[in-house]
Amino acid sequence: MSNLGYAVVDVETTGLFPGRHDRVVEIGVVLVDRAGRQVDEWGTLVNPARDLGPQHIHGIRSSDVLRAPSFAEIAGDLAARLAGRVVVAHNLSFDLRFLIAEFERVRLTVPLDYERGLCTMILASRYLTDAARSLAACCASAGIDHANPHSALHDARACAELLAFFIRSAGRPEPWRVLFAAGRDPWPPLPRPCGRTSPRTLAEAVPPAFLERLIDRLPRVQQPARADEYLALLDRALLDRHLSASEQEGLIEVARALDLTYADALVLHRDYLTALATAAWSDGVVTDDERQDLRNVAGLLGLGELDAEIALRTARTTEAEPRWGQFRLRPGDLVAFTGQMAGERAEWENRAIRGGLKVTGGGVTRRTRILVAADPDSLSGKAVRARQYGIPIVTPEAFEKLMKQL
Repeated sequence: MSNLGYAVVDVETTGLFPGRHDRVVEIGVVLVDRAGRQVDEWGTLVNPARDLGPQHIHGIRSSDVLRAPSFAEIAGDLAARLAGRVVVAHNLSFDLRFLIAEFERVRLTVPLDYERGLCTMILASRYLTDAARSLAACCASAGIDHANPHSALHDARACAELLAFFIRSAGRPEPWRVLFAAGRDPWPPLPRPCGRTSPRTLAEAVPPAFLERLIDRLPRVQQPARADEYLALLDRALLDRHLSASEQEGLIEVARALDLTYADALVLHRDYLTALATAAWSDGVVTDDERQDLRNVAGLLGLGELDAEIALRTARTTEAEPRWGQFRLRPGDLVAFTGQMAGERAEWENRAIRGGLKVTGGGVTRRTRILVAADPDSLSGKAVRARQYGIPIVTPEAFEKLMKQL
């Protein structure tokens, strides 16, 4: 049985569907041993020989890839790092579809298979109690820094840290140890490694858009099986608030591949809209821009403006625990305060303690569950740190509502 460990991968792409001529534009690989230690890493931009797709998301310019190697040139370098290891990714099915398609373009049939890999998005449902689907939200739940999202090597590093967290949580022997037998699967004769890479610089990272910040709060879905993989793809597709005809057809193909029926997809779309509405209500206010965003998303999901309004009302008025998407405080959660509020700070802190919460006397840490701010747009050190860690910042009024749910 192979003991080479894991190859954690991430790809940035020109679109969502390799079967519709989308290509890989950046690859990051982090090698991790059986104990969860990162032992090597490799990454490069890739010249896709076509337009770069959603540049506002991945931040890669044509000038960046002009002199980057093609996939055919780096196929041997990449395969040498994957062969004999368990391949890991966040939403594994997405990355594998692209890698398999790229290898097939250079006439290589490689033993990459979803059933023989590990998906950290799926593992999160077992080892994290409050994580959403996105890599950023899962990392925040595990106390892991996730800088420069949508940069392949940085995403692979964050995913590797998340894998290490799961390895420690699972203990030895690993529940998935049977996957290491995949190291016996033969790989075809491979091209000689070219040894050339074209790395990306940190300055090219782009800040997340409003809709992406909402998406980061959307939790996982347990049923139907593999629904999260469809929704994670939908997350990516909706970042630019546009679904092209080819993207719509591609989503249908993915739903079919995951055995989702039309009825399943319709329920998921309505729940998705309600979860977005719940995230929009998390600060106690839904602005006109947020309301219009929800209407736009409803239209993209094949729903109407009435569905958006129903989602907003449901998210605001429901007393029952929703299936997913609702942020709630729990006894023992750590809360911090910033800014001059109505009433003494000590009284707010005492209210939190009486409600079963813990109050941090210092700054915001990754373990802080929520920051209460007199001004949610505050530029205080606590607020800046909370935004870096993806911690919700709410008004005192919204905090009072959350306290009533304890």
